[in-house]
Order: sequence, then structure tokens, then C-alpha cells
Amino acid sequence: MEWLKPAALLGSLVYAIIGVAIFWISFVIVDKITPYDLWGEIVEKQNRALALVVASMCLGISIIVAAAIH
Repeated sequence: MEWLKPAALLGSLVYAIIGVAIFWISFVIVDKITPYDLWGEIVEKQNRALALVVASMCLGISIIVAAAIH
């Protein structure tokens, strides 16, 4: 019942918010580095190969952020 303590719950929420913020910032940076608009390519032009690359990049960033926070 360790996770029911308010300090543990608050710490988990803070780290989750920090992790999501770091992930979002890193995604925006990668989007700015690429020579084209990722969202436009994926949504409007239905570029599945780029969507797969972006999805794998998102998973990689998420694993790195989770390992750093853990």
C-alpha cells in the first residue's frame, strides 16, 4: 500500500508531467529540425513510412525519458 501515500502519489504525478513535457519539447525540436512539416506529411498526405519513423522516434524518446526519471 506504498503507492496510496500522498507523497508517493504526488511524486508520481509530478514526474509524469515532467516526462510528458520533456517528450513534447523533444518532439517539437525534431519537428523543427526536419526540412518538412511532419504533421502535414502524416495527416494530409498519408505518408505511412514517415508515420512509422515518427512513431519509433516517439517510443525511443519515451524510453529515454522514462529511464532518466526512474
